[in-house]
Amino acid sequence: MSAIVTCPNCGKKNRVPAAASGYPRCGVCKSTVPWIVDAGDADFAEVVEKAPQVVLVDLWATWCGPCRMVSPALEKVATERAGKLKLVKVDVDAAPETARKFSVQAVPTLLILYQGNVLSRQSGAAPPDVLLRWVDEALQKKADSAGGAP
Repeated sequence: MSAIVTCPNCGKKNRVPAAASGYPRCGVCKSTVPWIVDAGDADFAEVVEKAPQVVLVDLWATWCGPCRMVSPALEKVATERAGKLKLVKVDVDAAPETARKFSVQAVPTLLILYQGNVLSRQSGAAPPDVLLRWVDEALQKKADSAGGAP
C-alpha cells in the first residue's frame, strides 16, 4: 500500500510506500518528502515495528472530533521533520488488535516508536508547536540512547 504526498519544496505529488528503508524523496526535485501513510492490524508490524526510522503513530477514530483537529498538526510536524520521522495513522475501529496491543483507552493516542519500542506516549490533541517539541524530545532521547544523531 502506498500514499500520495505533496513535496513541500516543488509542490509535485509523489507516491510513497507504506514500508521501505530510507526516506522517500521527490521524484522531481529530489527533496525529502514527508512520509505519511496508513496502517492496520495486518500490516502494522511491517509498516511500524520493522521500520528502521522513528515512527509517530496516530491512533485515531473517524468519529473523534479532537482526532480530526490534531491531524493537520501531525501532518505539519511530519513535514517539518521529513527525513527524520515517519507518520503512520491507524484507525482504531478498523485496527482493534493494534488498539488493544497499546491499551488505547482514549483517542487520539499518539506514540513515538523506534524499532517497535515505545519512546514516548501522549493522549489527546495538542497544537503543532507542542507536538513538535514532544517529537523533538523523543528524537533526542533516541539519539542519546544510540550515541549519535536522530
